[in-house]
Amino acid sequence: MPGNPHPYVGMWVTADRRIRQELLANGRYEEERDGRKRAYTGRYTVTGTHLDYQDDLGFTATGDVREGVLYHEHLVLYREEGPS
Repeated sequence: MPGNPHPYVGMWVTADRRIRQELLANGRYEEERDGRKRAYTGRYTVTGTHLDYQDDLGFTATGDVREGVLYHEHLVLYREEGPS
């Protein structure tokens, strides 16, 4: 994804801020859960508004962005604006 990063690149957080998922411009993601940094890491691909995740441990997940909100399996994540 060199050059122009995908518009979904950046930090996404749950409303209670317990889960933070960063979509990196290089096609990787890092997820923090309850303060545990890099609780989950892996790769993601984007097709339109759909995301496919492949965790480094081998499991897969999906997500969809609708009206600026990321629905990732059972999670609802919002774009974090400004410094984290």
